[in-house]
Amino acid sequence: MEDLKHQMKHHFLSYASYVILDRAIPNVVDGLKPVQRRILATIFKMHDGKFHKVANIAGQTMALHPHGEAAIVDALVNMASKGFTLDMQGNFGNLYTGDPAAAARYIESRLSELSLETLFNPDLTETILSYDGRNKEPVTLPAKIPLLLMQGAEGIAVGMSTKILPHNFNELLEAEIALLEGRPFSVLPDFPTGGIMDATDYNRGLGKVKLRAKVEIVDPKTIIIKEICFGTTTESLMASIEEAAKKGKIKIESIHDFTSDAVSIEIKLPRGQYAEEVEAALYAYTECEVSLNSQIVVIKDNLPWETDTSEVLKLHVELLQHYLQRELEIKRDNLLESIFEKTLEQIFIENRLYKAIENIKKAEQIHTTVETSLTPYHKKLARIPTYNDRERLLSIPIRRISKFDIERNEQEIRDVLSELEEVEKELKNVKRYTIRYLRGLIKKYGHLFPRKTVISSIEQVDKRAMEVRNVKVGLDHKGGFVGTKVVSDSFLECTNFDKLLVIYKDGTYKVLNIPEKQYIQEGGKKIAYVGIADKKTIFNVAYSDPKTHYAYAKRFIISKFIIDREYNFLDSDMELEHLSTNPKESLEVIFVPKQKQKLSKQLFDINDVLVKGVGAKGVRIANRQVKKIKVIKDSDS
Repeated sequence: MEDLKHQMKHHFLSYASYVILDRAIPNVVDGLKPVQRRILATIFKMHDGKFHKVANIAGQTMALHPHGEAAIVDALVNMASKGFTLDMQGNFGNLYTGDPAAAARYIESRLSELSLETLFNPDLTETILSYDGRNKEPVTLPAKIPLLLMQGAEGIAVGMSTKILPHNFNELLEAEIALLEGRPFSVLPDFPTGGIMDATDYNRGLGKVKLRAKVEIVDPKTIIIKEICFGTTTESLMASIEEAAKKGKIKIESIHDFTSDAVSIEIKLPRGQYAEEVEAALYAYTECEVSLNSQIVVIKDNLPWETDTSEVLKLHVELLQHYLQRELEIKRDNLLESIFEKTLEQIFIENRLYKAIENIKKAEQIHTTVETSLTPYHKKLARIPTYNDRERLLSIPIRRISKFDIERNEQEIRDVLSELEEVEKELKNVKRYTIRYLRGLIKKYGHLFPRKTVISSIEQVDKRAMEVRNVKVGLDHKGGFVGTKVVSDSFLECTNFDKLLVIYKDGTYKVLNIPEKQYIQEGGKKIAYVGIADKKTIFNVAYSDPKTHYAYAKRFIISKFIIDREYNFLDSDMELEHLSTNPKESLEVIFVPKQKQKLSKQLFDINDVLVKGVGAKGVRIANRQVKKIKVIKDSDS
């Protein structure tokens, strides 16, 4: 048992460590998860300036990534849609509608110019063996841009999760320049879907932001949504609007999605509803307003690290200076080597040292002779020539020796020396060089990444105030009109979310949105009741059969309905005798007179009738034919 516990603990910790370090959480150095890094490394290896089929990229990435092709394709499509590291060709899906990408065999991708310039340098890249030991993969890429904050990231691991919101390219680089110059800075999220953001509680990535869709009022009856909140789609947004309408939170006549390359959702409003009022309800009850929490958890030195945007940028600035310094040092070494090679070659040819080996046949003796002949010139060289240096001299073709131009070679040396002087100058002030490098990136690529999300303060919508806003609905019984613009002594006090229930004497009813002014006596129908459709009012109904003259009673609640649809609560051949919502009343039933009839009337308590569905049959009031029904109210009613 103890052995089993030990094995479970060991295997669980191994699994947890693998998920955290090698799958779900990005590395702070390059901002990439392992699958993203492997994809980029594979495409860099394939890079020839042309687009490659995503299916081909995924197949070759599997040499580094021990998971299925589908996971690689999904990661590539997601990374490409963020717009920084990869160029796309074909249908990569729609960020706004949520439509998926085409199959991997139909779409193509390649490294973007930005990623080629800022993410790759084999001289600075540490590699390890891949999972099967057949290939090498980078530990991290030498990223010269803060890709972690640019792209954002989201992942769930064992016991932890990360949610990093995307930020603006230009603002991040400007913040790094401010760091290098010792000035204060702040960075705020910027979302590819645009929208309006309140970042009051962002707290350098340790808090949250509030987002709103960009809503445009075209006219009092038309609203168009131009931009949506990050994390939502036009489909999910429309579903939330329809759900709010179903619950009675907002009232709409129709909603249509015309989104293609840009978001365009058109909302038409019914009578009695106005765009300015509905706009507030959209923010309160739909995905037109969302809150996004931020939690920056990354891998640093093979351990999880919970941090904030400022610390991430400070670390990246240190890494950037290190990368640029190493590149300058490598360039300096290459320039020195170039000067050495050109000087050595000139000495060998100008002084005709090759003449000394013309008659020597043994390779070892040739090298010894060249080494001896070069000894007097060591002072002119940066270092003593090695075996490989001598081998290179011996491989110079006769044609090149005969056409060697000393003056041109000396000019080339002077040019390299001039370049070397510049590099040495940059190495003396790496900070200044780093600032110039960042400004160069902003100048070259900044126009590609304008801010899309507008930063503004967002006031909290008072839902309670919206719920209790009252409207007065006038009832013109004589003219047959009802609505907020109907002037009458008879009226209903309603909220702006209520619906009207109209019951007719012919045994039908329907439910309406509160109108400005609407005629409700179509076809000459007589009205029996107008009130609020609250789904809880109990209706007491007495009716008779004109053929048999028997009377019936029923009680019901109208709880289900579709707006503007007509329903029956009586059969078409029945005649309504009484309808009321008063629970404190009884009925006096007067019978049809007959010979030898001792009882001419009787009382009937309608409250004894069970409340059933609106379509249920009524109970017979008496076993005699009924002439008339009168209402008798209780004395305390």
